Amino acid sequence: MPPSPPLDLSSLENALASLRRALIRWQAAGEQDEELRDACIQRFEYTFELSWKMLQRRLERDLPDAQSVDAMSFRELMRSGGERGLVRDVDAWMAFRDKRNTTSHTYNAAKAADVAAVIPSFADHAAALLAELQARGTLDA
Repeated sequence: MPPSPPLDLSSLENALASLRRALIRWQAAGEQDEELRDACIQRFEYTFELSWKMLQRRLERDLPDAQSVDAMSFRELMRSGGERGLVRDVDAWMAFRDKRNTTSHTYNAAKAADVAAVIPSFADHAAALLAELQARGTLDA
């Protein structure tokens, strides 16, 4: 069977770049601009979703039984990514997931501030994941 084509990581690359640009603008505004904060939160949401979905796709290629990946819980998926060196801190990703789930519920300023506080750390973790996925992608070609 021919090797799989490399994962198309462009959507994650673009999302992460957009998140970083929004973070820079928000931080330059002294983190006081609510619209910029909300833009960061929105970018965090979709960058988070793309991050774990790309991890899932990578694991589907790496594990002998791709269907087992679909049955994994989020924690199992992250743990498996950690065991393979794709995710550097499983607990951090679990915390990011908790924050992501917070954004799905009733909006209030305190929750928004709480979520926004983890976005810089998330961006670093997402960038590390992307770098690992990019490095492994060259092995597929």
